[in-house]
Amino acid sequence: MKITSTRLPEVLIIEPRVFGDSRGFFFESYNRQAFSQVTGLEVDFVQDNHSRSVQGVLRGLHYQIRQPQGKLVRVVKGAVFDVAVDIRKSSPTFGQWVGVTLSEDNCRQLYVPPGFAHGFVVISDSADFLYKTTDYYAPEHERCIAWNDVTIGIEWPIDGEPVVSAKDKAGLPLSQAELFA
Repeated sequence: MKITSTRLPEVLIIEPRVFGDSRGFFFESYNRQAFSQVTGLEVDFVQDNHSRSVQGVLRGLHYQIRQPQGKLVRVVKGAVFDVAVDIRKSSPTFGQWVGVTLSEDNCRQLYVPPGFAHGFVVISDSADFLYKTTDYYAPEHERCIAWNDVTIGIEWPIDGEPVVSAKDKAGLPLSQAELFA
């Protein structure tokens, strides 16, 4: 497993060793011991989620203000542009973002720690997106920052307007959002 830091040091790109031949491939998508050894993190994942979206769907930027979730995300079909935004007011990287293409072909995963907002846009015909979380989903604590907040300035790789849920359309600008200390 190869770990690459991003410009937001706590957000990590994880590339598993993929064993492939003419029959197909195999890789270990998660091993708690190996994850801990290469990242130095002791993370307890408690929930797995799976979403499917069509091209142009944008989900995010989501987080939970209480019961914050760390996420280990990957794509098993298709491709997405995945984004993490630091929303910890005391952080030197507050308000900054990082984006990574995750796809069934590159087998990359992204670790997004608690204290970050998360979102993605589908850049293939469709995408199946899997994520492990470090805390349970708590809808009463879920918050959303506007995907197109100009102060964050995410460079989404899309032409035109994405397909966004009503909840995500109501996302607040970073300046008005409830944030982490």
